[in-house]
Amino acid sequence: MSAEKPRTPKLITCPLLIRERSALAAALETSKLPIEDIEAPGRLFWRFETVEGVPVGFGGLELHASEALLRSVVVLPPVRRQGIGAAIVAALELEARLHGCRNLWLITTSAAEFFDLLGYVRCDRAAVPSAIRATAEFATLCPANAEVLVKCFE
Repeated sequence: MSAEKPRTPKLITCPLLIRERSALAAALETSKLPIEDIEAPGRLFWRFETVEGVPVGFGGLELHASEALLRSVVVLPPVRRQGIGAAIVAALELEARLHGCRNLWLITTSAAEFFDLLGYVRCDRAAVPSAIRATAEFATLCPANAEVLVKCFE
């Protein structure tokens, strides 16, 4: 008997209102992810819920013309390891594509293997476009030894 592949959870994607960013900050702090610039202009964040209305996580994008930076993906602790992270990333990839982005970049100290499984490719920092290198997350918030990954849509 073969093992059944787990189903990807269906999530509701809700644009995060400015007044809701404190919930995002709390979730990021719990996961030891940066919060210093989440109030800065140009950050788009979403809250993710189950179809029953149960909050399960957050994620965001910084758009820079045809390039985007994947930001602040966090799954709430009670619902981790259920495929929700992959569903959140898929929703954010769709948002990036809808905004005309050709590439989605990310920087991580702990989740490179997770993103490998989702089709992201590790790359050298020198290959990162200057607009992405200039972001706070890339330039100051993440350490120099953090790994850089990219997913190309074209």
